[in-house]
Amino acid sequence: MQRFVLPYIWPIISGILLAALFLAVFPDSIPFESSSSTPDETALVTSSETESENQRPKPDVQQAPPLTRNEGPTSYADAVNRAAPAVVNIYSSRIVERDQHPLMSDPFFQQFFDGDDATRQQRMLSSLGSGVIVSENGYVLTNHHVINGADEIQVALRDGRETLAKVIGTDPESDLAVLHIPLDDLPVIALTDSADVAIGDVSLAIGNPFGVGQTVTMGIISATGRSHLGLNAYEDFIQTDAAINPGNSGGALVNSDGALVGINTAIFSRSGGSQGIGFAIPANLAHNILNELVTKGRVIRGWLGIEAQALSRELATSFGLRTPQGVIIAGVIQGGPAARAGLQPGDVLLAVDDQPVLDARATMSDIADIEPGTKLPLTVVRGGEIMEVMLEVGERPVPAPPTPRRLSDTP
Repeated sequence: MQRFVLPYIWPIISGILLAALFLAVFPDSIPFESSSSTPDETALVTSSETESENQRPKPDVQQAPPLTRNEGPTSYADAVNRAAPAVVNIYSSRIVERDQHPLMSDPFFQQFFDGDDATRQQRMLSSLGSGVIVSENGYVLTNHHVINGADEIQVALRDGRETLAKVIGTDPESDLAVLHIPLDDLPVIALTDSADVAIGDVSLAIGNPFGVGQTVTMGIISATGRSHLGLNAYEDFIQTDAAINPGNSGGALVNSDGALVGINTAIFSRSGGSQGIGFAIPANLAHNILNELVTKGRVIRGWLGIEAQALSRELATSFGLRTPQGVIIAGVIQGGPAARAGLQPGDVLLAVDDQPVLDARATMSDIADIEPGTKLPLTVVRGGEIMEVMLEVGERPVPAPPTPRRLSDTP
């Protein structure tokens, strides 16, 4: 028997080994069916899940529109070519006298020198800044602090021409000044509506930083309507991160088309150089100041004749107010509009011309735009009672020249 079986054992064993090897190498080559369900049961489950999903409400999501990207220019050379010729360098100088050494006051030493020249010495102080030609008639906008106290002002154009400038008028409260230069064929910058300036717009600063020559820097509009900086009495600054340094004061801040957005005025800096926070006076405000200084020689502003103090929550409670709305009249200028209207220190000003007073500085700016002589209704609280007062707006007196609170524009 073994003689007939043995020849078949080795082929069977070899076949089983080959089959096991095949399954180990190709495990997915032979289909298996689950014993727990039939094809019909599987189809039934799938059909039931599909039907259940069709019955669920779709999520109420907001579909974003397709993303569109407007490619910006690869160069701003055209904008610079339109604006830069109208930006000028301003060199101002003034003569100051300083005392000599204290020993020179001793009569023994004075006998060796003649006259008052022995005790005093004159020296020339020079500073630099920038300006913008805004009219073919030769009017130049710059900062008040650039030319404040100057005995001589020299203006240098990009085309190489130089001339002495005449001061038409200054407005220390906005830190603007208007010069006139007696030249023909002047390049003029175009003014944009600064009310349309948006955060994120490209901005180019053009000026003469540190006296190195005309320089262009680029950034964006970082913020608009900046105030409470303590720089000017009237503040509505455009903030930019375009590099602005000493010497840029009075220069141009322009948009990507080369139109004037603002007049560069100040920077926030701990080092004296640019740290990405610069401020410019909006073109609309600069244009209004330009017109007033040229036509009237001064800027006329409305005035109430009061000293205002912010109203805190504690003070509001003491005055019987539910919310800290309004400002406290801390002082009344004698003979001013408020005094003539009967306002008193301690009154709380709630509204001006039916407009709620939310911020003292903003209200002061709004009143400055009102023509003197205008009748203005005020809502005040006195002794816990609300009363209406009619006031005639006066003209704000010209303030004494303040000490400039700017970084030195001397390189």
